[in-house]
Amino acid sequence: MFTWVLLTGAAFLAGGLNAIAGGGTCLTFPALVFTGTAPLAANATSTVALWPGSVASAWGYRSVMNEERRSLVPLIIVSLVGGLVGALAALATPGDTFAKVVPFLVLFGAVLFTFGDRLRRWLERFGKPPLWVVVLSQVPISLYGGYLGGGIGLLMLAALTLLGGRDLHRLNGLKSVLGLAINLTATLTFIISGQVEWPRALAMAVASTIGGYVTARFALRFDVRVVKRVVVVLGWTITIAFFVKTFA
Repeated sequence: MFTWVLLTGAAFLAGGLNAIAGGGTCLTFPALVFTGTAPLAANATSTVALWPGSVASAWGYRSVMNEERRSLVPLIIVSLVGGLVGALAALATPGDTFAKVVPFLVLFGAVLFTFGDRLRRWLERFGKPPLWVVVLSQVPISLYGGYLGGGIGLLMLAALTLLGGRDLHRLNGLKSVLGLAINLTATLTFIISGQVEWPRALAMAVASTIGGYVTARFALRFDVRVVKRVVVVLGWTITIAFFVKTFA
C-alpha cells in the first residue's frame, strides 16, 4: 500500500508541478527507483505516466492559447522530432554521464527565468527576436526532453521568457503544449521498447492527469506576478534537488 501511495502522490504533485514550472520527473523518477524499478525502466515509466498530465495541463491553458497559433506549428514540429531523437538516444546510451550535466542545464534555466525580464528588456533595444530564433532555442530543449525530461518545463519557460516577451500564463500554455509534443514521441518510443512497467505507469498517469488539470486551472486565477514568484521558487528548488540527487 505504501508503494502505491508514494507513487501516486509523487505523480499528482509532478502533474501539478509540470503545469506551472516543470520538473515533475524529479519527483516521479526517484519515487520509482526508490520502490524498486530499474533506472532505465523508471525513466520510461515516468515519461509514460506524466504524458496524460501534460495533456490535461495543456487543455487547462486552452483559453490563453488563441494568440499563439502562429508560433505553435513550427515549435510543435521541432518538439516532436527532438523528443523522438532524444528518446532513441536514451535507449542507446548509458545515462550516467549525461545525467551529471542535467543539474547545470537546469541551473542555467533557473538563472535565465529569474533574470529573464531584465535580459529581455535589454534585448528589446535591438528589436523583438524573430520566430526562427525561438524555434531554434527549442531544438536542444526537445532533445534533452526526449532523453531524460527532468526540468524541461523550466528550460522552456526560461527560453520563451527571454525570447518571446509574452504574458506568463501564455508562456505556461505554450510550455505545456510543447512538453506534450516532446513527451508524445518519447512515450511512443519507450512503449515500443518494452521498458514500461504498466501497472505503475497507469496508476501514476491517473494521478498526474488530475494534478496537471487542477493546477493549470487554479494557476489562471492568480496574478501573473504571484505565479512568477512561485515558478522562481520551484525552479531553484528543482535545481537544488538535481544537484543533491546527482552529486550528494
